[in-house]
Amino acid sequence: MFGRVRESGARLLGALRTEARSDREARPHNLFEAAAAYVSACAEDDQEQMDEAAGWVSPEALSFGVNELACRAVIALARERDESPRTVARALLGLPAA
Repeated sequence: MFGRVRESGARLLGALRTEARSDREARPHNLFEAAAAYVSACAEDDQEQMDEAAGWVSPEALSFGVNELACRAVIALARERDESPRTVARALLGLPAA
């Protein structure tokens, strides 16, 4: 009987502690948040922030997120410039026009 009471009390205290945490602490980072933080830290040359963001998700997930961010950025720039994504991507990398 005391075991049940102790278990119920532990669950109640655990629930209260969970509610006391902020939403940011309780929710894990997703791969897109990690990619955005990683790329922006890269642009600002902030190695500490890059290392932190790289630790939020697996290396494979981070790679996928960075790739997705790059694709979306190139598409957005291409639309803004009224150019093809290939032309924009080559220009961003300093490559000659194909």
